[in-house]
Amino acid sequence: MRLHTLFVFALLALLAGCAGMTSREALDGQGDPARWQAHKQHISALDAWQINGKVGIRAPRDSGSGTLFWLQRQDYSDIRLSGPLGRGAARLTGRPGEVLLEVANQGRYQAESPEELLQQQLGLNLPVSHLLWWIRGLPAPDSRSRLTLDGDSRLAQLAQDGWQVEYLSYAEQNGYWLPERLKLQGHDLQVTLVIKDWQPRQLGQ
Repeated sequence: MRLHTLFVFALLALLAGCAGMTSREALDGQGDPARWQAHKQHISALDAWQINGKVGIRAPRDSGSGTLFWLQRQDYSDIRLSGPLGRGAARLTGRPGEVLLEVANQGRYQAESPEELLQQQLGLNLPVSHLLWWIRGLPAPDSRSRLTLDGDSRLAQLAQDGWQVEYLSYAEQNGYWLPERLKLQGHDLQVTLVIKDWQPRQLGQ
């Protein structure tokens, strides 16, 4: 009897844990939730990558386009933008709690979050911390999200923290299906990302 009771409690705990993993996500669309969970687990294992692509930004008073280079090594980021909004080159490096922004011909600036730096120095309200997840086709785990799945049970649309993310196409690289074109809209800003080269890695194995 006690063994049966322990089994029931263990099962309830397991179910509660599984519910907690997905309670922040509301799923829509035609995709299969089980396939989505498998895809999400597979992609979440990526903790390093190198990206080359293009970025287009539309702001209320200015617009522009440029190139994007993004090197990620677990919690360390090195993001380089050149050209957007006519401000030349900008490089964002560091880890959560210690982020450095270098702007060509302007100087070096430091803050605890990338959002704070970009807002202060470039006037851009970009959700860089969320982009660590969105760029992989995943919702950020720390806030509620509404997901629309495509026919392959990958993200087609994502609504999170006042942003709408539309996934226009995916590409397969080394066994991982990753976003190739995506569009972000929110906070009076529209951002289009076109990724020309994905190099995904797993460092934490």
